Amino acid sequence: MPSAVTLIHSERLSSAAQYAYAATAPADARLIFLAGSCPLNEDGTTAGIGDYKAQAAKAVENMCLALEAAGAGIGDVISTRVLVASTQQADLVAAWEVVRAAFGDHGVPSTLMGVTVLGYDHQLVEIEAVAAVMD
Repeated sequence: MPSAVTLIHSERLSSAAQYAYAATAPADARLIFLAGSCPLNEDGTTAGIGDYKAQAAKAVENMCLALEAAGAGIGDVISTRVLVASTQQADLVAAWEVVRAAFGDHGVPSTLMGVTVLGYDHQLVEIEAVAAVMD
């Protein structure tokens, strides 16, 4: 099934970002708003303690499970916000590289931001996402 998401690129904006600066979905698309995907194991423990990349990978995995439960996939994501509990740019980049790789050619508009603290013990990464599907 073709995606409802159209990624918009502008020649007037930097291509260094490697993702779209905007995205649209048709008016009759069903929007899916995901809670922040956290690096939690099924038993509620935090995965990859101290490891930004491992936590980003687990958060992506959990995001994909939530998308699947809503009848969508990673190709239906229209935007993301990646939160990283760190003031070090290298930590943000480490998490971002994992998230970006998971999306492949589907470079959705994204915001990457460092935050002071996240909600679970030892949590370093969280991914918010919105998806759009045509039913």
